[in-house]
Amino acid sequence: MEIDRLMFRDGLMQGQRILVTGGGTGLGREMSEAFLKLGAEVHICGRRQAKLDETAAELMARHGGKVTGHACDIRDADAVHAMIDAIWAEGGALTGVVNNAAGNFVSRTEDLSVNGFNAIADIVFRGSFYVTLDLGKRLIAEGKGASFLSILTTWVWNGGPFVVPSAMSKSAINTMTQSLAVEWGRYGMRFNAIAPGLFPTDGMSARLSPGGQGGNSADRMNPMGRHGEMHELANLAVFLMGPGAEWVNGQTIAIDGAGYQANSGNFYQALAPLGDAEWEQMRAMIKGTNARDKAERST
Repeated sequence: MEIDRLMFRDGLMQGQRILVTGGGTGLGREMSEAFLKLGAEVHICGRRQAKLDETAAELMARHGGKVTGHACDIRDADAVHAMIDAIWAEGGALTGVVNNAAGNFVSRTEDLSVNGFNAIADIVFRGSFYVTLDLGKRLIAEGKGASFLSILTTWVWNGGPFVVPSAMSKSAINTMTQSLAVEWGRYGMRFNAIAPGLFPTDGMSARLSPGGQGGNSADRMNPMGRHGEMHELANLAVFLMGPGAEWVNGQTIAIDGAGYQANSGNFYQALAPLGDAEWEQMRAMIKGTNARDKAERST
């Protein structure tokens, strides 16, 4: 990320303690770096401790401050509880959390298995709720507020053909955002969400556009003729998590260059014409990516 393109003053987030799920890579890493540079103490979690440690070391070498990595599978509510126990014991209450951890892959819905569905729903839907619930209960008990931010997609408004488990799960978190903004607003908690358009990452490309067949190319389909840049997403995340936006609550904000309005922002046009052979080829590529990721987690 071009970190110098953040629009906020140094020290803006001094004193904040923020947890970013899926913070070791991709969009989570970019947001973590922005929070750190602006003075926050950052905690990142994911399933690969080595990757978390690598990210934490790189970010602290670049900006100073403190980043702590926690190996945690957020699909496991007990593991989430233990992680947040450790964070609390180290320095007290968190002031914010970014529900960023996700999984996704393109598939015809008729080709999905129950395990395939659960692989996405357990992370996005259940995992985000486990983190939110555990943190929220502690904050209520201690009489402290916090800011909650979830990373969604524009599919929460119009559906996601060929990514139905993700679209369903993120729609549920959109509903959680609106519901808890009202129910827990009285406790000083805010709930907002960002619906990004195309911000290319390695993980996204490997599972949503294997072999370049996923389409949704920014230069062809976006009104602005480009994809998003990481500092743009980071600036929006800082605005929603930092001081000065306390009256923003219960909102899901798109950042997609008007792609959603122009072309629905989903995969239908690119993937609907594909036949059995092309889908089989993409499935093989996705399985290869998953196998490599699993091997990395076991080392």
